[in-house]
Amino acid sequence: MAHLPLLSPPPTTFSSSSSSSSSAPPSMPTSMPPPPSSSSSSSSSSSLVFDAAVLSRQADIPAQFVWPAEEAPAAEAGEEELGVPSVDLGAFLSGAPGAAAEAAALVRWACERHGFFQVVNHGVPARLLAEAHRCAAAFFATPLPEKQRAQRRPGDSCGYASSFTGRFSEKLPWKETLSFRFSPANAAAAADDLVLKYFLRTLGHDYEHIGRVYQEYCEAMSRLSLEIMEVLGLSLGVGPQHYRRFFEGNDSIMRLNYYPPCQRPELTLGTGPHCDPTSLTILHQDDVSGLQVYTAEDERWRTVRPQADSFVVNIGDTFMALSNGRYKSCLHRAVVNREAARKSLAFFLCPRMDRVVQPPPALVDGRNPRPTRTSPGQPCLSSHRSTTGLI
Repeated sequence: MAHLPLLSPPPTTFSSSSSSSSSAPPSMPTSMPPPPSSSSSSSSSSSLVFDAAVLSRQADIPAQFVWPAEEAPAAEAGEEELGVPSVDLGAFLSGAPGAAAEAAALVRWACERHGFFQVVNHGVPARLLAEAHRCAAAFFATPLPEKQRAQRRPGDSCGYASSFTGRFSEKLPWKETLSFRFSPANAAAAADDLVLKYFLRTLGHDYEHIGRVYQEYCEAMSRLSLEIMEVLGLSLGVGPQHYRRFFEGNDSIMRLNYYPPCQRPELTLGTGPHCDPTSLTILHQDDVSGLQVYTAEDERWRTVRPQADSFVVNIGDTFMALSNGRYKSCLHRAVVNREAARKSLAFFLCPRMDRVVQPPPALVDGRNPRPTRTSPGQPCLSSHRSTTGLI
């Protein structure tokens, strides 16, 4: 029997340039569903530049980063931990007696409640995890002009972004990100090395090693995501291959997140409350806490502590649609602190554009009818949800 855990300031710190900003996030390329972005509306045409090296020398944080009192993290928020089961993926894949039933039960328990679980014995080398974090630290430590060589362009989902400055002028998140696409090579073609080519094209040959590291990392995440899909399929009673086949040849997003130390962490957020519109998020945290999940039953924020040997997995809106609403895509956020920077590596699994997002017939009945809205390769987003960026 699986053991189930209990649910238990100045403006002078910026430089400005004239560019118009929009009250809505830019659209993604048609080949993938968009990761969420800041929902704050813009009220000026001034484009702000987030420079952590400059901000760290200030006594206070600029007003653009101060969140309303009802949205800022309360002092007691996150003191309790979220009940997140650990799924032994190695035992599941090895066919150990009872492992499949136990993994399915743990995943079902978590996904029906809040959509978060962890996987251990996942087969991703510790060497690769360590180097991926080291490369992220090295990139974000470079001077701002160097990072801006990969600046995200309007309407694109990939590139370097600092706090969504230039698009929004209030409720800015305290973070920097670097995002890039990944799609596995199909069986009939040679490896495309999409990630490596992105780094070489955007940042030059000095970044060849970093590009190779993240190419390998994304390939490992794609394999891991398909293995997790086998467990999800079993847990929903549709068999291990149904969702695995759906996501083979995925068109996904990899994002490096960096949250600098903050003088006033009680006033701001690293990432605001959001649900992921993608299918599945596989997150590896460094040793600094910051991920919090909202539990609607008691209206509390609970922390998911970092564990070096595990990945945090959460259900996104698209998979919620694929499960016909049986599994939850829940609000989560990232908080910051005074003492230490925090890094996380997030892989967002997305289906190919030609895939129609709809649940299998086995999950449709009189009490759970098929949704009237389906979309090829696009997430089924609820209009009332706040999508302020990925963890």
